[in-house]
Amino acid sequence: MNFSDQTSNLANREAPLEIHGDEFRKLGYKLVDQIAEFLDGLSNRPVTSGESPQTIRNLLGTDTLPEHGSPANDLLDEVTDLLLDHSLFNGHPRFWGYITSSAAPIGVLADLLAAAVNPNVGAAVLSPVASEIEAQSIRWIADLIGYPRTCGGLLVSGGNMANFVCFLAARKAKVPWDLSVDGLSAGNRQLVTYVSKETHTWIDKAADLFGMGTNSVRWIVANEDHQMDLDALEKQIKADLADDHLPFLVVGTAGTVGIGATDPLPEIAAICKEYNLWFHVDGAYGAPAVVLPDASIQLKGLREADSIALDPHKWLYSPLEAGCVLVRDPHHLIKTFSHNPTYYNFDGIQEDPPINYHEFGLQNSRGFRALKVWLGFRQVGREGFMKMIGDDIALSQALYEAVGTHPELQAVTQNFSITTFRFVPLKLPDDKAAVETYLNKLNEELLNHLQKSGEAFVSNAVIEGKYLLRACIVNFRTALSDVEALPEIVIRLGRKLDSEIRPKSL
Repeated sequence: MNFSDQTSNLANREAPLEIHGDEFRKLGYKLVDQIAEFLDGLSNRPVTSGESPQTIRNLLGTDTLPEHGSPANDLLDEVTDLLLDHSLFNGHPRFWGYITSSAAPIGVLADLLAAAVNPNVGAAVLSPVASEIEAQSIRWIADLIGYPRTCGGLLVSGGNMANFVCFLAARKAKVPWDLSVDGLSAGNRQLVTYVSKETHTWIDKAADLFGMGTNSVRWIVANEDHQMDLDALEKQIKADLADDHLPFLVVGTAGTVGIGATDPLPEIAAICKEYNLWFHVDGAYGAPAVVLPDASIQLKGLREADSIALDPHKWLYSPLEAGCVLVRDPHHLIKTFSHNPTYYNFDGIQEDPPINYHEFGLQNSRGFRALKVWLGFRQVGREGFMKMIGDDIALSQALYEAVGTHPELQAVTQNFSITTFRFVPLKLPDDKAAVETYLNKLNEELLNHLQKSGEAFVSNAVIEGKYLLRACIVNFRTALSDVEALPEIVIRLGRKLDSEIRPKSL
């Protein structure tokens, strides 16, 4: 077909991807019915199918790129069966693994609506309503945790990205030369970041990816409560200053990924003020718990931070992806990320300036993540989140107590909504070193079997050399009967595994 022939056929163009209203309505109604049935029956399914990657690959069929299309109805039927029969369900009431919440149903519908409109929330002219909804969502998140609502912020993919954005803003604010023009080498001084040994691995990624190197990170020892040791922190800052390094950032954690510990945030804030350092709080998991009336003074210290990272897809129950950046002074974000080439026409009318989110973070093109967060706030309000977060903590405490009633289980820690414990068989010998080595191996194998079983899903933590099972409840579908069932499941699987792998020497 030559160009003129092709052009003549465009008067009544019919694109292969188009689905018109009647067919879309029929497909959509059917899919929504299937999703509703799935959600209603979720507790009757296994948490996961436990299938191997090769088994899943085989289900996808031929790996050859299709030459021709297939009917949308057939494709949706096929992929619905694939996802509903061969996934791990973090919405299951017995999913307590990595810190991913059950997704709020209103958030599921919000993502459908957001994708239908498909705004690019990088510039207000491309997303007039979506940009304002995101701005209001940021203010509401700040209100929820008691942070100044005049802060700047935006929604990103998750905790890593939220922490990255804050890291870059901190570096730009505290480096005394023109970093944008002259780069890191211009100052001829090593920039230094301070974190607890319990801090999430995002800090290694940030130091590596943003050109500082992992040797720029000072891993401060933790005390017996798994919190940053303040004396060690201040001693290290003084040593680095004496070596003519450039300390610029201290990261405190509100809810460590392993056991849910919170650093002494008010005291860290005071040290940062004394040494003119940026105070950042990684609150990806624990920050929303500050809304509770009995929140600790340590946790409330996050309100003194220069920046905070938190994840609505953790303890605000939004579907993935939803991370959040909050920066006390929004100009720090704009100074760090704003670039305005001539082909941008995003300024609008300056008497009523728009919010252009490409100036606040790493992305230019951005999806409408805020809608699911915003609708969640509107559906349940502050009181609803307080109730659900409080319930999750109470259920974790109930699990800790239930574990403690079984002689074959050893409860170890309970913070926020995380409980850690391990299976310890009866009648072990007195050789402590050999027993500890075996218990680590046994509990690691037990975790693998438990995760594949589909009965419940937990993850692990390693505390003082002990390999532990770790249940983190950020799940509004979990009930008391679910957590009370876990000890019996662990004991049954643990006994069977112990009988199979225990060395004869033990």
